[in-house]
Order: sequence, then structure tokens, then C-alpha cells
Amino acid sequence: MSQDNVKSVIEALLFASEKPLTIEQARNILDNLEPNEIRKVLEELKSEYEQANRGIRIAEVAGGFQMMTAPTFAPFLKKLYKERHTERLSKPALETLAIIAYKQPVTKLEIESLRNVNIDGVMNNLLDKYLIRIAGRKKAPGRPYVFGTTRQFLEYFGLKSLEELPKMEEFSSLAIKKEPGEIEIQSEETMEGSYEPRPS
Repeated sequence: MSQDNVKSVIEALLFASEKPLTIEQARNILDNLEPNEIRKVLEELKSEYEQANRGIRIAEVAGGFQMMTAPTFAPFLKKLYKERHTERLSKPALETLAIIAYKQPVTKLEIESLRNVNIDGVMNNLLDKYLIRIAGRKKAPGRPYVFGTTRQFLEYFGLKSLEELPKMEEFSSLAIKKEPGEIEIQSEETMEGSYEPRPS
């Protein structure tokens, strides 16, 4: 298969894939082409889309590559999809998810001690959305479950890995006080535009 054909096949796979396409998946489809060759083609495609200022971008997310809308065009997409139902995480769910993301592996009791509220419903909701998972058991009396984030979590927030999470000291610049007791995180709004997957 010629280089141009390989590039076209990978582009088609990216377009058709609902989840980030891994190099290993592409390798299996492309008759075991070397991983470094596949990555090179993906990087070339990524650069071509950026240089041409296309409405679509290719981003490395959650261990794979995915086509996404360019952040610049987020306002237009919002107008197009203003009637679309977008399920957002509640403030308690975001707070719980943040604790898990930064302190994983962490037990339910440790999370509750930080939040000072019962989190049974929130935990079930996050598990149902596949944003968190049971990561094992703690070597402690009762052997409680410990929780961690999932690949779905990385996809939801448009992250390559947990290393891309903002550092704790950066939160002062991300949080904007709206009213007493109410905090809006800018990154959530940015994420909606920057990392909106291609509409299916």
C-alpha cells in the first residue's frame, strides 16, 4: 500500500471511529504496519489540518487519536446545537471527580471525609457514566475499594493522560467567583468548544 493510501485509510478510520483510534487498532487494520510509521502519518495529518486552518483538528486523547472540531469555531457550533440536550456534571459530581482524579487511588470514606457529605448517589452516577472505576482494594481493615478515573474520563475532558490535569496551584486562575458559594470553572466551558467530538 502506498503512503498516500495509508494516509487516506487512517483519515477514514479517524472519521468513522466513535472513540479515539489507538495506534494498535490502526496497526491491526493496516497489516501490522510499524507503530512509528502510523504515528508519523497521524502527525502529518494533524499538521495538515492545522496548517490549512480546517474546521476539524486531529488531537491525541486518552491513548489514541480523534477528530475534533477546532476551538476557534466553538461559538458557531453552539448556535447550531443550542437545542441539543447536553448532559453536564453537577457541582457535587465535579467536586467528587476532582478528588478522585488528584488523589487516586482513593476510598469512598476518604472522599466523604474531604467533602463532609454522603456521596453514595454521586459515586453511583460517576460509575454509571464510566468516569470512575474500582481500581482495587486498600490494604486496611475491611479492605475497602479504592477508586480511580477511566479512559472515558480522559476523553470527556480531552486529556492525553492524567499528567495534563492542571496543577493545584493553577486553580486560582481557572476559578472565577460568580456569587458567594458559587464557582465556575473556565476549563469546563473551554472543553465544550475545544474538545467537542465530531457530531455523529
